[in-house]
Amino acid sequence: MKKIAIAFVLTLLVTGMSIAQVDRSKLPVAGPAPEIKIGEAESFTLANGLKVFVVKNDKLPRVSFTLVLERDPIMEGDKAGLLGLVGQMMMAGTENRTKDQLDEEIDFIGASLSAGSTSIFASSLKKHQDKVLELMADVLYNPKFPQEELDKLKKQTLTGLATSKDEPNAISGRLSSALVYGKDHPYGEVETEETVSNVEISDVKAYYETFFKPNIAYLAIVGDMDKAEAEKVVTKYFAKWEKGEVPKFTYKKPAPAAQNQVGLVDRSSSVQTVIDIAQPIDLTLGDADYISSRVLNQIFGGGSSSRLFMNLREDKGYTYGAYSSFSADKLVGEFSASASVRNEVTDSAVYEFIYEINKLAKDGVTEEELAQAKANLAGSFGRSLESPSTIANFALNTERYNLPKDYYATYLQKMNALTVEDINKTAKKLVDPTKLHITAVGNATEIKDKLAQFGEVKMYDNMGFPAKEMKMADANLTAESVVENYLKAIGGKANAQGVKTAKMNLEANVMGNPLGIAIVYDAENSAYGQKTSIMGNVMQATKIKDGKAEISAQGQKMELSGAQLEEAMINVYLFPEAWYQEKGFTITLDGLKDVEGTPAYKVIFASAGGAKLVNYYSEETGLKIKNENPASGDTFYSDYQEKEGVLLPMLWTIKSPMIPVPLEAKVTSLEINPVLGETDF
Repeated sequence: MKKIAIAFVLTLLVTGMSIAQVDRSKLPVAGPAPEIKIGEAESFTLANGLKVFVVKNDKLPRVSFTLVLERDPIMEGDKAGLLGLVGQMMMAGTENRTKDQLDEEIDFIGASLSAGSTSIFASSLKKHQDKVLELMADVLYNPKFPQEELDKLKKQTLTGLATSKDEPNAISGRLSSALVYGKDHPYGEVETEETVSNVEISDVKAYYETFFKPNIAYLAIVGDMDKAEAEKVVTKYFAKWEKGEVPKFTYKKPAPAAQNQVGLVDRSSSVQTVIDIAQPIDLTLGDADYISSRVLNQIFGGGSSSRLFMNLREDKGYTYGAYSSFSADKLVGEFSASASVRNEVTDSAVYEFIYEINKLAKDGVTEEELAQAKANLAGSFGRSLESPSTIANFALNTERYNLPKDYYATYLQKMNALTVEDINKTAKKLVDPTKLHITAVGNATEIKDKLAQFGEVKMYDNMGFPAKEMKMADANLTAESVVENYLKAIGGKANAQGVKTAKMNLEANVMGNPLGIAIVYDAENSAYGQKTSIMGNVMQATKIKDGKAEISAQGQKMELSGAQLEEAMINVYLFPEAWYQEKGFTITLDGLKDVEGTPAYKVIFASAGGAKLVNYYSEETGLKIKNENPASGDTFYSDYQEKEGVLLPMLWTIKSPMIPVPLEAKVTSLEINPVLGETDF
């Protein structure tokens, strides 16, 4: 209730109305807003250049310390990924404490301590402030940077990177950044397996020794502490921190696209397309257009009542939500509008995005929209004032961006004074509908040609680099030829059809827990069984028998029917390629694709009932290297070995939306043509 009341009162303050005057049938009329009385942060500066801001709040016996470095953005180049490792390496132990000892001491006093490439944060109860400051200072002054910890962190980073390669939003983010800023800009470069692997201990140390200097640092203290006490504790723990020369960097400002252009990443298993429409803008916190850009965004795509949301979701039903942002930055800002939509409406959704962007730039906003946006933003601003950390952030921003001292105290006044003409002027300045980077991550076969109406379509890979051009050496190659070559590569169709039954066990590791997959194939009786176990407990089971298929998990069962049943039935064959004709599947060759750097033919198997099986076969070896499934994810096959006359993959890399990281499952046992019993299913 308190939050609602504060938001309501602030709305009244912005509109200049009293409670008695409120007519709920009409939007409030704009009026003068008073200056907001914001608690001020007290400040002082140490001799080494460390600037300190103190926001006293004794309502709770807690105190927090946020140290921020103000440096220029850095191009990491062939060491991209370094910045993401620095903070974790600083927390990996000091000259005085191992990582475990540091963690134990933090936990013992119920404190928090973390670090990043440009920050260190600590908080604790008031009575433990000396201890948490001692630990914070130890991390700041004495990081040890152990090699074994770097090796572990790099491995974790590479695992996360592998996962992000198949995550549509991560792919979209990389592609949009690469196009808006360029790969030669700090905001556009991408970390890869190679660049992460290049990072060495010496790189982490060099960064720490170069940039962790007090003369580019700010310390914000929030909690049960006044300025006098802050001066004592800060002097005690941070006065010995030695200042030093810190390098400066400048970069060429990214330019908008010469004309609207489309960047597309083919993710053929996607049933949705992630759309992002963006361009670089000149916008910094404190600019004349900054506050008006907040209002503009609220109207255009800032929430559930915005133009984008009302059009693409409420009116058209294309998506669960469509949003926009106008980000401010010292180097270069960005305008962005995005949504995830069904494949079949991808082009329609892009059309509506561009329609709304054109309408915004040409016709601007209305008085009604402006009044509603001001009321919403006034409420948000008021709620933010309930947090003491907000006051600290205001003080930091005022210093870092050289803002007027009363910038935030008069924020609502400045916002309330904005007119429709002001907002429309900002829209014309920040948005150019003719110079947009339109990016899409989705099934290129379904959407590429449709997107061509919006500009030249260029293909990119999942890391934001131009996609390798894939051209088939034999233009007359057919899907039947690809499947025939695959069957020859594994030992021949006769040998493949000779595998009537099979039992296979795979083992993997998920977050330190052993996972087992037991699979049985029975082609003679059209039966199949799969059990997935974690630490010996069956978590999921699939059973196909007597023309029925069911999946059970955690006591719940689901029976498959229609196309799902047809698709499941093809799984009874270890080599479905040897039986597709008998099962009535037609096959289509969908070109040569880049599968993690390997050229491979994409073949789509389809039943009359709509079931689909999508496989990729290496151009070089003919072997199947990938199976694609929109529901369960992608499975990659490698390490082929001969077993009783046929080649089989001994390593399955499974990328599923149901597991957080790629699963490497190794075949630990395999029986060809065993006698199967009821218990096997």
